[in-house]
Amino acid sequence: MSESLISTKPSPYQALPFSDRCRRLWLRGDHLLIGVSPGNSYFSARRIAELVTWGREFFDAVDVVHADLHVDAQFEAFGYTPEHAKRRAAKEVRTTARRIERGLAEAGLNRVAMHALSDFLAAPAYQRLHAEVRRALREDPVLREAAEGMARAFLAGRLPTGVAADAGQLAAGLRYICAELPFFLDTPALLGRASSISCYHVELPLTPVLFGRSEGLRAAPTQGYAVVRPVEEPSPEATEPLAA
Repeated sequence: MSESLISTKPSPYQALPFSDRCRRLWLRGDHLLIGVSPGNSYFSARRIAELVTWGREFFDAVDVVHADLHVDAQFEAFGYTPEHAKRRAAKEVRTTARRIERGLAEAGLNRVAMHALSDFLAAPAYQRLHAEVRRALREDPVLREAAEGMARAFLAGRLPTGVAADAGQLAAGLRYICAELPFFLDTPALLGRASSISCYHVELPLTPVLFGRSEGLRAAPTQGYAVVRPVEEPSPEATEPLAA
């Protein structure tokens, strides 16, 4: 991982690009993608407003994408009836979308757009990338292990402490993750950007697989990743912050 923080002073957030290549893409400043998961309290309307405002200091354009696919499958895996699962999922997705809309309205910025994952289902680039992900999950044990680790970490928030996800819950989590992964592989192809940085507030188990190896399924050369988090959160990997 790159050890150089990127920040401005004063600034509410700091960025830690995963690698030197990710850092170079960040410094190009073409595009930042902010992914928002339904039911994640981290992404309040205020935080979204802060993130997009902060992101526009560095990037020509910012997009916010929220997950709305396979959310009902997760509720079903936790014992909800199909009808109840669909209602709960729809409610979570609507709540997330409204929170993003409030955040973007509060930020009041141009060149910041909001999308749902389902908006891309018919796009050839998304279909190609999604097929590559599904194939890699079958054929690439390293990626499969990392994806399952990511799914377990995600599902842990819905399970009692110490209880592991069962096979059905894990499969539902993997379908959800599979739907998101095209934006970690090639956002430029999906949104027509020269290059892009996908960001999240933690490093995900799949990050080293997609951005740190030289074989198997991995991110496009114009796709980067960075952990973006509040400045007050300590960063054990970081050395001296760098002003952008």
